[in-house]
Amino acid sequence: MHSRFFFPAAAMSALVFAALPATAQSQMEADTPERVTEGNLVMENIPDIPASVKEKLRQYQNVRTHGFSDWTDEGVLIYTRFGEVSQIHSVREPMGARRQVTFYDEPIGGALVSPVGGSFLFSKDTGGDEFYQGYRFDTESGDVTQFTDAGTRNGSYVWADSGDSVVWSRSRDGEADSDLMMGNPAEPGSTRMIFEGEGTGALFPIDISDDGTQVTVQRYISIQDSDIYTLNTETSELTEIRAGEEVAYNGLYFLPDGGLLTSTDAGSEFKNLVRLDPSLDETTIYTGDINWDVESYDLSPDGSTVVFTVNEGGLGTIKLLDIETGEVMDGPQLPTGIASGVTFDDTGSRVGFTFVGATSPADAWSFDVDTLELTRWTEAEVGGLDTSAFIEPEMFDYPNADGMDIPAFVYRPGSEGPHPVIISIHGGPESQSRPYFASTYQYWVNELGAAVVVPNVRGSAGYGKTYVSLDNGLNRKKPVEDIGALLDWIETQEDLDSDRVLVYGGSYGGYMVLASMVDYNDRIAGGIDIVGISDFATFLENTNGYRRDLRRAEYGDERDPEIAAFFEEISPLNNASAITKPLFIIQGANDPRVPASEAEQILEAVRSNGGEAWFLLAMDEGHGFRKKSNRDFQSEAQTLFIQDVLELDAAE
Repeated sequence: MHSRFFFPAAAMSALVFAALPATAQSQMEADTPERVTEGNLVMENIPDIPASVKEKLRQYQNVRTHGFSDWTDEGVLIYTRFGEVSQIHSVREPMGARRQVTFYDEPIGGALVSPVGGSFLFSKDTGGDEFYQGYRFDTESGDVTQFTDAGTRNGSYVWADSGDSVVWSRSRDGEADSDLMMGNPAEPGSTRMIFEGEGTGALFPIDISDDGTQVTVQRYISIQDSDIYTLNTETSELTEIRAGEEVAYNGLYFLPDGGLLTSTDAGSEFKNLVRLDPSLDETTIYTGDINWDVESYDLSPDGSTVVFTVNEGGLGTIKLLDIETGEVMDGPQLPTGIASGVTFDDTGSRVGFTFVGATSPADAWSFDVDTLELTRWTEAEVGGLDTSAFIEPEMFDYPNADGMDIPAFVYRPGSEGPHPVIISIHGGPESQSRPYFASTYQYWVNELGAAVVVPNVRGSAGYGKTYVSLDNGLNRKKPVEDIGALLDWIETQEDLDSDRVLVYGGSYGGYMVLASMVDYNDRIAGGIDIVGISDFATFLENTNGYRRDLRRAEYGDERDPEIAAFFEEISPLNNASAITKPLFIIQGANDPRVPASEAEQILEAVRSNGGEAWFLLAMDEGHGFRKKSNRDFQSEAQTLFIQDVLELDAAE
């Protein structure tokens, strides 16, 4: 196996040019677009944005969503954006005025309130670098205390019931192992390491026992393999539960009688809520009759009731479980959509959650556990748009060459076709496209007249552990074949124009865009690759150390000669000569997951082969754009690219 090295863009250019005759080299230098910097944005080949495009997008760019974060003595904390980035806000009564609590230049996506009140914890990174620091916000004084060490990555905070201690996970730059830390966030000097990770990989604390001496811990290996433990906080002894099993777990909570509550796919295609009794090696399965994954869940303060959400083919419903009787009951009746982040208040009588529909942006809600009466705390803003014009997606399946039915959603314009098509491919890859509200999709459908098709190709989560494993290792090209099958399906639809199809995706979805443009170049008009993987070998070499082994578990280990040869074969970078249609590459400079080198090298390769490429790099972003001004420019530039590639007027 030969070695691979990454060269900066300038060095790569020199190597490419050196291999060309002098006349060809001079022509390429003349044709290379100028790299322009405007503020934090670096770009190539992007035209000036017409005022008409900005104006048409303005309302869609100003949709404002709200997410439920936690309960307080006075009401709830939510996260929403009133400015450049999302921050924490307080709402004291349903549909009441929101009051901004945190004020930072970087986004904050959630808060964890102390069980005794008076403070909450939040995390914040810098420029999307994902080296999150932990902070304690004193709600009386407004003082903020950083309690984590600079230069480390921190998360998974768990409060002790006493409110004077927190356990969390910490990893250092470039290291795969996590340490477990404990201390009083009001007194950073009290922090101590209660477990040093050595060869243990990614560890996350879940729950703390009533007396504070035991912590439940989960070790994440892959979406299909995780281990669970209890940790003695005084002796640092880590005790594995159900050792030797290769199954997935999600969470692990102490029950009042000494049992443990978790969700697992042990013996099932889907994750079920189960009770473990370690002393007797017994398991009680509560949700075996539900043939979908249990997702988020929370245990009531008295340990008697569990509230949980179920992923039903992409939708998210709420149910309740009585621990003593094992009875599963339906939760509140919600509109069609997705509920997530269910959280009991400190009395156990109410549950807060976030709800989003396909045509309604996210809001904070709650319900009464006894009566199931719903309460809406916020009302999302839609920039003055007519919500009745929003398009509801249709769920459908399409066949692939292996005789499988691939689940997907399609947003069809209300006007007469045939319509150009944008195929939007999710990342992950162990993720799932679900009918969330997407102002981008609504804009494409209503203003550009394009149909949007959103597939869940092989390897997607939500359809059982067999389906999510169908792209592992040497099967990495199978989901790309599913895009080919989708192109076949589009050809059968009278209202869709198979000659005008654009592929769009981010992260692993960006790889899927590049791979689809390699394999189906003659059937695709162009592609938009956002923070995408252009070569698995260089990606694994350059991704941050805390992720490398986690990604090897999914994609394969590049140190294995067979895997290395396969990576060489399927690499979009190595096959870039096949990409002759226009490509838009979008990247964050500080991305620790898919480094900017992945974008630079595919840009250079496509250009060296005479291909057309637009390029956008944000110097203050990481794995995707989180700042509104950057997102706004991205959507404006994308619009120009889509109009050009799909031969659209401002409205079709």
